[in-house]
Amino acid sequence: MKDNTTEWRKLDNSAKIFPMSAGKKYSTVFRISVLLKEKIDLDILQDAVEKTLEVYKSFKVRMRRGFFWYYLEENIKVPIIEEEKDYPCKYIDPKKNNDYLFKITYFDKKINIDIFHALTDGGGGIVFFREIVYTYLELSHHNILDKKERLARKIEYNMEDSYMKNYNKNLSSRQSSKKAYILKGRKIKLGAVSAIHQIIDLEALKDICKKENATVTQYLSAVLIYSIYNTNYKKSNRPIKVCIPVNLKKYFPSKTMSNFFSYITLEAEMDKINTFDKILEFVKQEFKNKLTEEEITKTMSANVKLGINPFIKIIPLEIKKLLVRLSYIEIRKYTTITFSNIGRIGIIGKYKDYIDSFLMLIAPESIEKIKCSSCTFENKMVFTFTSILKDNKIQKSFYEFLKQKGIKVEIESNGVLNDIS
Repeated sequence: MKDNTTEWRKLDNSAKIFPMSAGKKYSTVFRISVLLKEKIDLDILQDAVEKTLEVYKSFKVRMRRGFFWYYLEENIKVPIIEEEKDYPCKYIDPKKNNDYLFKITYFDKKINIDIFHALTDGGGGIVFFREIVYTYLELSHHNILDKKERLARKIEYNMEDSYMKNYNKNLSSRQSSKKAYILKGRKIKLGAVSAIHQIIDLEALKDICKKENATVTQYLSAVLIYSIYNTNYKKSNRPIKVCIPVNLKKYFPSKTMSNFFSYITLEAEMDKINTFDKILEFVKQEFKNKLTEEEITKTMSANVKLGINPFIKIIPLEIKKLLVRLSYIEIRKYTTITFSNIGRIGIIGKYKDYIDSFLMLIAPESIEKIKCSSCTFENKMVFTFTSILKDNKIQKSFYEFLKQKGIKVEIESNGVLNDIS
């Protein structure tokens, strides 16, 4: 596997925006966690992270400020690893983190990695974090787990900007100009984030999806819209708009560890689809219409064109930051909620015996007050709500709907909100 990086490199087309828009109120950080079947040893974890950084040197970087854009350069400092004390997905202050754009924490049997989105997307984050987990387990159980066997299966990765390689300058995308319904309710105390994990029996869910001729992502998207409509939706002419990130590696040949994702938006007009069956049919049709290579390429290409616009390129960075932050306040009003399904996290051979589950979390913010994410390990799917709202009615409605369908669901949370089960 090769993951070569020069002493400095440009940010990919998506990553250019994140450092200009990020801050304590809008962190653009996501978290991946693993729950092992044994307590974490800090010294071994520190060794595992440092060894992994020597393989994935594209993560051994710090952010630097240029005149027109931010860029990345090699970071020679040692990463800081601490016991988990704060809420998930918080803004990563490089000055307090030895300049790294990711942060490793642990608690009892759990290891977390919080990643600033300018560094990579969810897929790249999984690859890097999985290497840390593999290395940690090998160091902990070196008489049982064979590193050589695993290394023989490695895939080569690179740091190309796959947006620039695959965009089509002749395609244009028409985005909806209609603002989204924004979730209502009082917020919890400043800085706090509620995390509620719904651990779903995957086989039971798949059986329901098969009967409905829907994918897991389609079905859960419909349940999410239905839950918002039943609990939070106040009569409005604005649609519930769900943003679904899309892994572009499924559509284009790419082995990049940089960001390479796009999105589709489900725009549900609730005066037309006010039952679950209607919502599900709407979602299935939207996926069919929008998850085509042509439509995905249109959305991706529109974003690339913005990033390479000659006028934008020559604007000094400080002015770009001001313009981006002002525009992002407006842009975020076009999404009600985000749901990112990272899919199955594959672990090889005997390593599975030491792992209980994985989690994925996305940072909520002042306009998108709840964000949703899910990932799967073996027969366990974990659907996570991260929220800054005081009530948990949407989470409870989602849970109760699945239970009514005969799907076993277990609840875990960080205790910020009351239990929903």
